[in-house]
Formats: sequence, C-alpha cells, structure tokens
Amino acid sequence: MEHAIIKAACAIGAGLCMGIGAIGPAIGEGNAVGKALEGMARQPETSGTLRTNMILGCAITETTGIYSLLISFLILFAVN
Repeated sequence: MEHAIIKAACAIGAGLCMGIGAIGPAIGEGNAVGKALEGMARQPETSGTLRTNMILGCAITETTGIYSLLISFLILFAVN
C-alpha cells in the first residue's frame, strides 16, 4: 500500500513539475515574439536582426521547459 502511495505522489509531483515548469517559458516566449513583431512593424529594415535575436532568445528560454521535463522524468522513474 505504501508503494502505491509513493508512486501516486511521484506522478502528481511530476505533473506539477511539468505544469509549473512550462508556464514560465510560455509567457517568456510570448512576450519575446510579441515585442519582436512590434519592433519589426516599427522598423522593417531591422527585421533580420530582430528575427535572429528572437529565435536565439526563444531557444534559450525553451531550455527551462526541457529542464523541467528532465526533472519530471527523474521523479517518475527514479523511485522503484
């Protein structure tokens, strides 16, 4: 019975880890893309530089979500 409770707690913890860990990158990427599009609309000649910097920033921001996925896998599969 105790093993089942531990497994259930691990599943809930992994779900919370992914849920909360995905909120930050989603908000950050949304803000970055919105501001980059606003900058491209105001100054179209800088769209290449803005696009490159936006993609680089989104890639760096997405690593937070990947780290939370890694931690949730560790929570799920580390407890036997």
